Amino acid sequence: MFLKFQLFKKSTFLLGCTLLVNPLFAQKKAATIYHGQWIDFNKNGIKDVFEDPTQTIDRRVENLLSLMTLEEKTNQTATLYGYGRVLKDELPTAKWKNEIWKDGIANIDEQLNSLPFHPKVTSQYSFPFSKHADAINQIQKWFVEETRMGIPVDFTNEGIHGLNHDRATPLPSPINIGSTWNKEMVYKAGLMVGREGKALGYTNIYAPILDLARDPRWGRVVETYGEDPFLVAEMGKQMVLGIQENGIASTLKHFAAYSMPKGGRDGNARTDPHIAPKELHELHLYPFKRVIQEAGVMGIMSSYNDWDGLPVTGSKYFLTDLLRKEYGFKGYVVSDSEAVEFLLTKHHVAQDYKEAVRLAIEAGLNVRTNFTPPSDFILPLRELVKEGKVSMQTLDSRVGDVLRIKFRLGLFDQPYVKDPKAADKIVHTADDEAFVTQLNRESLVLLKNENNTLPLDKNKIKNIFVTGPLAEVTNYQLSRYGPSNNKVTSVLQGIKNYAGNTFNISYAKGCDIVDATWPESEIIPTPLTANEQVSIDEAVAQAKNADVIIAVVGEDEKRVGESLSRTGLGLPGRQFQLIQALKATGKPVVLVLINGQPLTINWENRYVSSILEAWFPGPQGGKIIAEALFGDYNPGGKLSVTFPKTTGQIELNFPYKKGSHNGQPGDGPNGFGNTAVVGALFPFGYGLSYTTFAYKNLTVTPEKQFGQGNIEVTVEVTNTGKMKGDEVVQLYLKDMLTSVTTYESVLRGFERVMINPGETKTVKFILQPKDLELLDKDMNWVVEPGVFKVKIGSSSEDIRLEKDFTIIK
Repeated sequence: MFLKFQLFKKSTFLLGCTLLVNPLFAQKKAATIYHGQWIDFNKNGIKDVFEDPTQTIDRRVENLLSLMTLEEKTNQTATLYGYGRVLKDELPTAKWKNEIWKDGIANIDEQLNSLPFHPKVTSQYSFPFSKHADAINQIQKWFVEETRMGIPVDFTNEGIHGLNHDRATPLPSPINIGSTWNKEMVYKAGLMVGREGKALGYTNIYAPILDLARDPRWGRVVETYGEDPFLVAEMGKQMVLGIQENGIASTLKHFAAYSMPKGGRDGNARTDPHIAPKELHELHLYPFKRVIQEAGVMGIMSSYNDWDGLPVTGSKYFLTDLLRKEYGFKGYVVSDSEAVEFLLTKHHVAQDYKEAVRLAIEAGLNVRTNFTPPSDFILPLRELVKEGKVSMQTLDSRVGDVLRIKFRLGLFDQPYVKDPKAADKIVHTADDEAFVTQLNRESLVLLKNENNTLPLDKNKIKNIFVTGPLAEVTNYQLSRYGPSNNKVTSVLQGIKNYAGNTFNISYAKGCDIVDATWPESEIIPTPLTANEQVSIDEAVAQAKNADVIIAVVGEDEKRVGESLSRTGLGLPGRQFQLIQALKATGKPVVLVLINGQPLTINWENRYVSSILEAWFPGPQGGKIIAEALFGDYNPGGKLSVTFPKTTGQIELNFPYKKGSHNGQPGDGPNGFGNTAVVGALFPFGYGLSYTTFAYKNLTVTPEKQFGQGNIEVTVEVTNTGKMKGDEVVQLYLKDMLTSVTTYESVLRGFERVMINPGETKTVKFILQPKDLELLDKDMNWVVEPGVFKVKIGSSSEDIRLEKDFTIIK
């Protein structure tokens, strides 16, 4: 009978690691397989090459493969989803000896993290943190000691909103992180996520998302850093470097061309992206290529869409030719859930599931992930090898990639969490809480501030009316891909906490987030119901007695996110009617936007006093929004996505091809009367401040350079206002004459700097040859001779200074 695991005495090899182990095996296995500086994983009494830490990783992989059976190799090609998904047990049981993972497994995903979403799964081992680290050690010990080859498990978990674990430190949504334009803060966020993952026993974090938000209707805009490939690459690189500095892996999502499903449709569609070949490489693949090459990322998640008829997870072009041969990727590829199955059920390029398995393995997939037992993939793969339809050479190559990462992670030298008890002091510390609060602050973007309505004057304002359907709710501050069970603060509560007894705070909801007929009401307007009119009237009555109105409006997690997409981008439900009624009171109206995608708030922008974009902040959202409204913090974030005026303009984003965004004359060949809608509501890179900044003394050195030399750019920025603030200095580059039509300009540098009133700071950029490249007519990356214009400014449209340099032959 399999007995409960007990604590055992620390062994010499485990360097102080305290584990929970089965007493039947503790003394025997500890005495026979743990040998000071090496472990006898295959329990043969010999130090094999793969067990020798002094050998190269390639030699260790080669030796291990030579000792593995077909069953053991195929088991390294599948994920075992954790407790509550596929696993029925929190800890190993006697039955595991009869399960397919008796021969090992590639990875175990989201094990014991107490995920409260889809479905709600709680575990007694998720908290305290030390208890989880002990439990992971116990599971790892089973695989090391109870399987023939003892191959350790890669414990994976999500991490785009912070580590996806019970009470870990929460990050704001990725669109918030992108809006900070702060590379140093993103690196620190990665360090934190990796540190917490390592302490809890996770060895591989599924983050960051490098998809571009080119279509604002797409539901997962909230989970991206933005629409621009350079910005996404810079932010993603820092997140990877931070995570992997902790000795664990980062896995990029979602490779490739995932974020542009036809019509922005998410849910069961998510395919048929209309992306031209040059655009694919210049925009959508650009962040992946750079992060792979510059950060040495260890993991890639393959997406379940197609591109130009090629389902990515079954495509040798994407998974082998691009990833490994061109980009030099050295890690392993895990499929997005159901990506292999979609080769059969969605794309219909396989006649049965077995054929789908063959296509994926031949293409370059290493590990299949889905919410079904791993045997679903492993058993057909074994048949394919036995039938000669998948060669042993191919299988060895795919398994070798997985083993290589396990060696790089040190799992064959130290497979266990060294000090489980330390997790209680490492995860979600007071310093972590202070850091993410600052990260939330820096994500706020001030979109409008007429007559300096903000910050609110504490000496003149006594009565504040808070309204709107997003004022009291908090669910948007949590995520299926982030920490759970943390205390959250609503915007209303944050304002009340800040106000104390200084102000009189009144509140009325005004309306619900959506009306009863939504989403049909986005295309077929319906009159207000009696109850809806009463709710708005109650809000207006209270608003008349206020000095200022703070309306918290937008979307929640049920309106934007994975498997969600919208037909329109206006405020859903009756929120627009509420804003109109509030404006009619004559009182100043401040909008606080809670949303995950750009909104077409044209009327609101014209008529309300101020607009503060908060996106989907973390649990500190209410606190940081209150601080910004009252001037304790000066918003300095910038938009990482373009706000269109209407969905009819989509795609409207940055960068864009020359001529494609030109104004449309009302009486010209493309217009009639004055019906044209031209330009963005808010352009890429846009964001205001409570202070002002002046730019001067732009220098470009040298002004003539060969194609493989660097260009240094410096500019001086002065805070000309009365409040300290952050400015995001942005460098755009325009290639004046090109052999193919390319982009009007491209972002090639940005720095966020805090400047005190009256202070001047010098900001320096280095343009490298790769920053000047374009894809020529033969699809080669080249730097073409000619004139380039450096454009420095506060947004893509607010350019303050320009200067040319020339690339000579």
